[in-house]
Amino acid sequence: MTEIVNGTATGTGGTAGGGRGGRRPRKGLKMKRIFTTPGVHPYDEVRWERRDVVMTNWRDGSVNFEQHGVEFPEFWSVNAANIVTTKYFRGAVGTPQREWSLKQLVDRVVGVYTKTGVEHGYFATEEDAEIFDHELKHSLIHQIFSFNSPVWFNVGTLSPQQVSACFILAVDDTMEAILDWYKEEGVIFKGGSGSGINLSRIRSSKELLSSGGTASGPVSFMRGADASAGTIKSGGATRRAAKMVVLDVDHPDIEEFIETKAREEDKIRALRDAGFDMDLGGKDIVSVQYQNANNSVRVSDEFMRVLESGGKFGLRARLTGEVIEEVDAKSLFRKMAKAAWECADPGLQYDDTINDWHTCPETGRITASNPCSEYLHLDNSSCNLASINLLKFLRDDDSFDVPNFVKLTELIITAMDISITFADFPTEKIGETTRAYRQLGIGYANLGALLMATGHAYDSDGGRAIAGAITSLMTGTSYRRSAELAAIVGPYDGYQRNAEPHKRVMRKHAAANDDLHTIDAIDGAIHAEATRQWQECLKLGEKHGYRNAQASLLAPTGTIGLMMDCDTTGIEPDLALVKFKKLVGGGSMQIVNQTIPRALRQLGYQEEQVEAIVEYIAENSHVVDAPGLRPEHYEVFDCAMGERAIAPMGHVRMMAATQPFLSGAISKTVNLPESATIDDIEQVYQQGWKLGLKALAVYRDNCKVGQPLSVAKKPTEEAKAETPAVQVIEVPRPTRRRMPNQRPSLTTRFTVGGAKGYMTASSYPDDGVGEVFLKMSKQGSTLAGVMDAFSVAISIGLQYGVPLDTYVQKFVNMRFEPAGMTDDPDVRMAQSVMDYIFRRLALDYLPYEDRSALGIYSAAERTAQARGEDPAALQDVVDTAALAQSAPIEEKPAEGKAAEGKAVAVTPPASRPELELIPSLESHAGRTADAPLCMTCGTKMRPAGSCYVCEGCGSTSGCS
Repeated sequence: MTEIVNGTATGTGGTAGGGRGGRRPRKGLKMKRIFTTPGVHPYDEVRWERRDVVMTNWRDGSVNFEQHGVEFPEFWSVNAANIVTTKYFRGAVGTPQREWSLKQLVDRVVGVYTKTGVEHGYFATEEDAEIFDHELKHSLIHQIFSFNSPVWFNVGTLSPQQVSACFILAVDDTMEAILDWYKEEGVIFKGGSGSGINLSRIRSSKELLSSGGTASGPVSFMRGADASAGTIKSGGATRRAAKMVVLDVDHPDIEEFIETKAREEDKIRALRDAGFDMDLGGKDIVSVQYQNANNSVRVSDEFMRVLESGGKFGLRARLTGEVIEEVDAKSLFRKMAKAAWECADPGLQYDDTINDWHTCPETGRITASNPCSEYLHLDNSSCNLASINLLKFLRDDDSFDVPNFVKLTELIITAMDISITFADFPTEKIGETTRAYRQLGIGYANLGALLMATGHAYDSDGGRAIAGAITSLMTGTSYRRSAELAAIVGPYDGYQRNAEPHKRVMRKHAAANDDLHTIDAIDGAIHAEATRQWQECLKLGEKHGYRNAQASLLAPTGTIGLMMDCDTTGIEPDLALVKFKKLVGGGSMQIVNQTIPRALRQLGYQEEQVEAIVEYIAENSHVVDAPGLRPEHYEVFDCAMGERAIAPMGHVRMMAATQPFLSGAISKTVNLPESATIDDIEQVYQQGWKLGLKALAVYRDNCKVGQPLSVAKKPTEEAKAETPAVQVIEVPRPTRRRMPNQRPSLTTRFTVGGAKGYMTASSYPDDGVGEVFLKMSKQGSTLAGVMDAFSVAISIGLQYGVPLDTYVQKFVNMRFEPAGMTDDPDVRMAQSVMDYIFRRLALDYLPYEDRSALGIYSAAERTAQARGEDPAALQDVVDTAALAQSAPIEEKPAEGKAAEGKAVAVTPPASRPELELIPSLESHAGRTADAPLCMTCGTKMRPAGSCYVCEGCGSTSGCS
C-alpha cells in the first residue's frame, strides 16, 4: 500500500499500477485551484431548490416513475434534473436509502475517487487531496464536464465498480473461443454497455476444416450473436445491446458480410408488403437478422491503392495467408457503397491509418473498435470516458478561457486514471489489459454551439481551425499530465515494451499541431498554448514515460450531454435552430437556441436587429430571408438538418480537422440527403481515407424501411406526359350546410396544465361533427373572446365541408402554454389546449384508420398494442363510421351552360397536400426520422454521434 508521508508518496510500482519494482519515494501531485475558493465548500456557493420528478408511461399515461422533493442547483434544467433522478440516483424509490439530492450522487462518486487517490499516492498533501475533491465537485455540479454513465451507475455502490463504457473483445478460430465470445458479449450487454469485435480470424466458408468438412464462416456465427444481443435487449437492460462487428477487406467472405444487412432490408420490405408488422418495435421485426450490430469493413491502404489503379485484389485464407480468390477492387468497393446506400451499413475503418497512430504495436495490432467506433485499441480492453462542456469556457468577451481549460483537463485525466485503480471489469482478460495499459477517453461536447456562438460556420476554415486547436490542446495537456503521473505512480505496465512507438506517436501529434493553420485570434491563442503543452509533453515523456496508452477520443455524449444541458453533442453541429424546453410542473415551450442571439451580437448586429431575426427564426425555423440578416452570415446558422443543412463533405472535413489530435477516433455519422447516389457515398468513403480519418459511417435519409414517416411518391414521368400542358378546371364554390335546430352533442370538461375548460361538439344526425364551442375563462375576458371567435371559425369551416382530419392535422402538436398533464385518460399529456381539443375530437369523431395514420390512439388501443393485440378489433364495440366525416360538399349543378360537361374531382384525403406537409418536413430530419422509439419512455430518439439518445429520459442506444 502507498501512503502519504510528509508530502511524499512511497510504495511499490505494482501497488500503484505502474510496473516499477522496489520501493522508492515519489512526490505526489500539487493540485491547483480552478474554480473553488479556499475555506468555502463548492456546494455553499450554489443556490439549491427542491423539485418533483414525475415520468409517465407513453402507452397509457400511467405514472412509471415518481420522486418528490429532489434537490438540484436552480440553474439545472428540468430535463437534466429528470434524467439524473431517474437514471443515476441509486436506492429503491420510496425508501430512506434512495438518493434524493445531486449532492449525494456527487459525494458518492467523488468520495471514491479522492479516497483512492490518497491511498495510492497521487497527492502530495492532504490539502492537495481536498483541492482535488472540491474542484471535481464544483465542475460536476456546474455541468463543466461529466464522467460517462457507468461511473454514475456504479461507483460508490455495492455493485461492481465498473467505470468503462467501451469494450473490445477478441475471438479465435475455435468453437471454444466463439462460445466464449457469446458469453462475454452477454455479460457486457447485461450491464448496459456495448462491445466490438473483429471476426477475421475465423475461417471463411471457402476454407476446409481439419476434419475435411467446409467451415461455416464468420457470417453464420454473427447470426447467433445477433440473436443473443436481441434477446438481452428485450430482457430490459438499462440500455440497448449495442455492438460492432468488423471484418477485414481481404477475408474471403467479405462480399457476404457486406451484403448481409442489405439483404435483410429487402426481407423487411417483402414482409411489410405481405402485411407483417415490420415497424420499429413491431412484433414481426424480430424475425429479421443482423439488426443489433453496426457492421464495418476494415480496409487497408493496399486495397485503397488498388482501388485507385483499378486492379485486382486478393482475398486470403485465414490460416495460411495465401490468396485463394481475386476480386475487382472497384466492384467490391461499389458493393460496399451500394449496401450503405440501401441500409447505412457497412461503415469503413481505415486499418493502416489506425495502426500508424497505435502507441502499443509491440503488444498487438488494433483490430476492432467499440460500437460507435471512437475507441480503438488492443483486443480484450476497455476505456472509460469523460467529456468537457466547451461552452463553459467561452468568456463574455467571446475569448476562450485557455488557462482554466488546461487546468480542468489535468484534473479530469488525474481522476480518470485513478478510476482504473479501483475499477472492476466484466471479464478477467479485459481487466488485465486495461490495468496494464490504462486507456482513457477524454473528449468534449458543445463544439457546434461554441462555433455558432463565436460567429463561425461549422463548415468553414475558421470553424475547423478552432476545433483542431481545442482538440490539440486537450490531447497535448492530457499526455503531459499522463507523463507527470508516470513520474509519481509509474508508467503503464506495457510502456517499456512500447516506449519507442509510443514516443513516435507523440511526435506525430506534435508535428500535426505544428502544421495547424490558425485564422482568428481565438484559435491563435488556443494553438499557442497547445504548442507549449506538446513541447512539455515530449520533454516529460522522454524522461518519465507515460501513465496511459491512450488519452483522448470524441464520444457521442448522449445521456451525459443532456445531463450537462449541452445544445450539441460530441463533435456534432446544431441539430436545428429551434428546440423544445421542458417546464417545471409539466409541459414544454418552443424556444430559439440561446447561442443564436450571442452569435448575432458577435457578428455586429444591434439589439433591435437581433430581436427581429430571433422572432423570424421562431416562426420559420431557419434564417433564409430573415430581416436584416446578411446572406454571407447564413452559413453560421447552418445545422445538421433543415432549410440549410450542412453538406456531407462538411462533416467529413470537420472530422479530418480534429482526427490528428486524437488518440482514438470520432463517433459521428455523415448524413446524406435521400437524393444522394452510390457515387456520392463512394466519394465520402474515399475522401475519408485520403483525409486521414480512422473510421467513417454514413446514413442516407429514408434508406430504412422502419422509417416512421416518408415523403409522398413523386408523380411518374408517364403520368406527367398524360397531363395536358394547360388545363383549366372550374370548381364550384362550396356551399354551407347548416346544422339542424335539434342535433346531438357531446360536452367534455377538461383540464390542461391546470387550466380548466369546456368543449361542446354538435353533430349532424347522420354524418359527423359540424359545430364546436369552447369556453375558458370568464365571459367578457380576452381569452373568452378569442376562444369564441376560434369556435365560430372552426364551426363555419366544418359546415362548409372542411374535413375534420384536416383540422386535426393542423392543430395537433401545436405547442404553447398552458400545457402538461390533463385529466383525460385517453390524452394524458397535451402540448397546448389546441393539441388536446383536436386529439379529443379525433378520438370522438374519426375512425381508427384515420387516427392511426395521425398517431392518435385511445388508452384501450394503446394497451392493446402493448399486449401485441390488434387495436382495430376494438372498433367493433363502438361504431364510429357514422361519425367519420364533417359536412360533405353537396354536388350542386352550376347555373347556365357552366353546368354542362363539368365534373367535380374529389381529392381523396390520403393525397391532399396538407396531409403530405408533415412527412415533407420530417424528411429533413434524416436519421432523426429513422430514429428508434425509446424503449423506456416511447419518445422518438435523436442522433448522438453514431448512436441515438432520448431527450425525454436520457436513455441511449449504447453509448454514454
